[in-house]
Amino acid sequence: MNTLIAQLLDPRRIAHLIVLSALAVLGTAYVFEFALGYEPCTLCLYQRLPWFLAIGIGSLAIVFRARPIFIVLSILAALVVLSNVPIAGYHVGVEQGWWEGPSGCSGGMTLSADLSQTLAQLNTPAPRCDAPAWTLFGISMAGYNLLLALCVGGIALARLMGRKAG
Repeated sequence: MNTLIAQLLDPRRIAHLIVLSALAVLGTAYVFEFALGYEPCTLCLYQRLPWFLAIGIGSLAIVFRARPIFIVLSILAALVVLSNVPIAGYHVGVEQGWWEGPSGCSGGMTLSADLSQTLAQLNTPAPRCDAPAWTLFGISMAGYNLLLALCVGGIALARLMGRKAG
């Protein structure tokens, strides 16, 4: 196990760490959504965007192994992961009541051509951004997202800036 961690922390493999972390975060989010029935709020959906971008940029870094391109793409992927910190931090603040969330904070809704289905959707309460649907040890999913983005992005950026990949 230690050798796997050491390999993923090698600057030449940081893009792999970013892609694997992003896949794990998004996979967990989709398990909560589709297998466990936790509907995401608008802020939850916003927090997924940097992880998707990190998968794309990190994958490009893996494909284009030429050193300068790899380093630039890996640093960009790490910065994209770190861009999730203020998004998740904002969501945590909304959950904690430190500030107000967006006025229309609800999950996505598609209107149906059938009027009765549309009315049923309108009568279903939307998920709220200010009420965590799930917590573990007092930390919500937004809180874990903040911690993971900070750790993964911070470690990746530190490893890339601290040692030359080659």
